[in-house]
Amino acid sequence: MSKLAGVDIGGTYTDVVIIDESRNSLQIRKTATTPADPALGMIAGLNAEIDDFSGIDLVIHGTTVATNAVLQRRGARCGLIATRGFRDVLELRRRDRPHRYGLTGSFEPLIPRDLRLEVTERISAEGETLVPLSESELVLAGRRLAEYGVEAIVVSYMNAWVNPRHELRSQQILED
Repeated sequence: MSKLAGVDIGGTYTDVVIIDESRNSLQIRKTATTPADPALGMIAGLNAEIDDFSGIDLVIHGTTVATNAVLQRRGARCGLIATRGFRDVLELRRRDRPHRYGLTGSFEPLIPRDLRLEVTERISAEGETLVPLSESELVLAGRRLAEYGVEAIVVSYMNAWVNPRHELRSQQILED
């Protein structure tokens, strides 16, 4: 690999780092983030350091803007549809504790419990359908979340990473 660009779009600044192995050089550029179109700040930073984009072999992109939106709770009002019995898994995770081994602490879930619903379905860890997706339950859950005013729905089923069939079908149904 001869030329690599790393970009982080932040709330105030966009940081660009260019490594050119053929010249053994490192270039660093900080440009103003452009909130209306974050890509413009990234392009400005790259343009300041690179004349020919065709020479870039790899661009690695990160965004602090997205992280900040999550931390500051400035995103869309979201609902969650999960495999029956698992709607609380994200909230129950290891929790945020001020004392690593203490049993006290505070945690505010990204999606409140009343906006986390369940449907009957189950895919095994090997990707086999154990329980078919209940499309009628999904339709009811989607309608309920719409009545609650959600702007986006997260569908997160157990073992979807190995077989996304139920999640993909859910997307079709919810979009309809």
